[in-house]
Amino acid sequence: MTRSLFGTDGVRGRANTYPMTAEVALRLAAAAGRHFRHDQAEHRVVIGKDTRLSGYMLETALTAGFTSTGMNVFLLGPVPTPAVGWLTRSMRADLGVMISASHNPADDNGIKFFGPDGFKLSDADELSIEALFAAGVTPAQPQNIGRAKRLDDALGRYVEYSKTTFPRQLRLDGLKIVLDCANGAAYRAAPTVLWELGAEIITIGVSPNGLNINENCGSTHPEAAAAKVRETGAHIGLCLDGDADRLLVIDETGHVADGDQIMALIATRWAKEGLLKGGAVAATVMSNLGFERHLNNLGVGLERTNVGDRYVVERMRELGLNLGGEQSGHIVMTDHATTGDGLVGALQVLAALIESGKPASALTRVFAPVPQKLVNVRYKPGQTPLESDRVKDAIHAAETALGQGGRILIRKSGTEPLIRIMAEAESQGMLDQTIDTIKTAVEEVTT
Repeated sequence: MTRSLFGTDGVRGRANTYPMTAEVALRLAAAAGRHFRHDQAEHRVVIGKDTRLSGYMLETALTAGFTSTGMNVFLLGPVPTPAVGWLTRSMRADLGVMISASHNPADDNGIKFFGPDGFKLSDADELSIEALFAAGVTPAQPQNIGRAKRLDDALGRYVEYSKTTFPRQLRLDGLKIVLDCANGAAYRAAPTVLWELGAEIITIGVSPNGLNINENCGSTHPEAAAAKVRETGAHIGLCLDGDADRLLVIDETGHVADGDQIMALIATRWAKEGLLKGGAVAATVMSNLGFERHLNNLGVGLERTNVGDRYVVERMRELGLNLGGEQSGHIVMTDHATTGDGLVGALQVLAALIESGKPASALTRVFAPVPQKLVNVRYKPGQTPLESDRVKDAIHAAETALGQGGRILIRKSGTEPLIRIMAEAESQGMLDQTIDTIKTAVEEVTT
C-alpha cells in the first residue's frame, strides 16, 4: 500500500482545501486515535499549533476526532514543534500532534504526528492510519467519549526544559542578540528563554496575526535579521522558522550560516569533548560536500539520508548517533530533543560563542563549502516532469559533463508542487551550466 495522505513530514496542503479541511482532520484524528487506543484504559493526546489562522479550525476538528474515539485531549496552544515531541513523552501521552506547515506561507497548513516516545511516526504507523482513514472508524460508546482541556503551563514547561540544555555555569549577560521568530510558534518561548539567561534581545517576527507567519522574516527570509544585526551592532542573529524546528545563524557582519555550518560547529566541539556518539553525523543528500570533507578530516563520518528530518532521525536512532540535521536548518540533537529544535540548537551555538570568546564570524564559517546551487521549478497538478524523456536526457547530459567533479540531485518536493534541482561543482561556471541545462528542460515540459 502506498501513502496517499502523508508526505515527507505529515499531511500538508492549502488550508480549507483537500486534504487540509476540517472533515479530513476529524477523520484523520479518529483514525490515529483508534490506531493508538488499544484498550479501555485512559488514553491521551497532546495538540500544539503554530500561529496560522487555520490552526483554530484544524485544532477544533482534530479534537472532535480524537474525543470521538475516546482519547482525552490536552490543548497546548501555540508552541514550537519540538515542544510537542517533548511534552508527548514527558506527559506519557499516546500521541502528539503539531498543526503547522513549518516554513510555508500562512495559507498552507499541516498535521504532524508524534508517537508515545516523542519521535515522528514510522512509515508503518502512517500506513496503518491511512488504512483506518479509508475504511472508517467506529466511534466510541457515549460513556467512553474523551474529554478536552487546555494545558495552561505547556509553554512554561518547554521554556524551563530548554534552559536545562544550556550549560549551567554559563550566562548570556552582555550578549546582544537579534532574534527572528518568523511570527510563528516560538514568538513567546524563544525571547523568554534568551532573556531569562541574561541576553539583550532585539526581536523581529514576534507579532503574529494569523496571516503573517514566515512573511519576509524567519529562516526563509533572513535578510531582515541580517540588516538588523548590522544596524544594531549585535553579536549574533538567530532566525527560526514558523514552527521553530529550524535555525539559521547570522554573524556580526550579517553573513548567514546554514544548517551544515551549524552542524559542523557542534560536531567539531562534541568530537573534541568526546560527546559525539557513533562516530558520525546524519544529514541528507542536500548537505554540502565541503561539510562531508570537514567531518572526514575530523575522523567523523557523514551518514546521508533522504530529504526530511524524520529520515535523519531514523538513521540516527538506527546507528546510535546523537547529532544530525539538514542544510535548511533542522538541527537534531537526540540527547536533548526528538526532532529538530531551533531554540535548543541556538543555545548550543551561544554556548560556543561564550566559551570560545571568538566572534560569531570565526565560529560559524567552519568549512569552505563546495559551490552549490538549488533552484525550484513549479509544476501543475497532474504533471510528471521527471518522467519526461526530455528531462531525463538533460539530466544524463549534465551528469556526463560534470563527471567526477561534483554531483546532481533532482527530486520532487515533499511539501510543495516543486521540482528541486540541486548541483555541486568545483567551479561556478560548470555549476551554472549544469543547473541551467536541467532547469530549461523541466520548464519546457511544465509550461
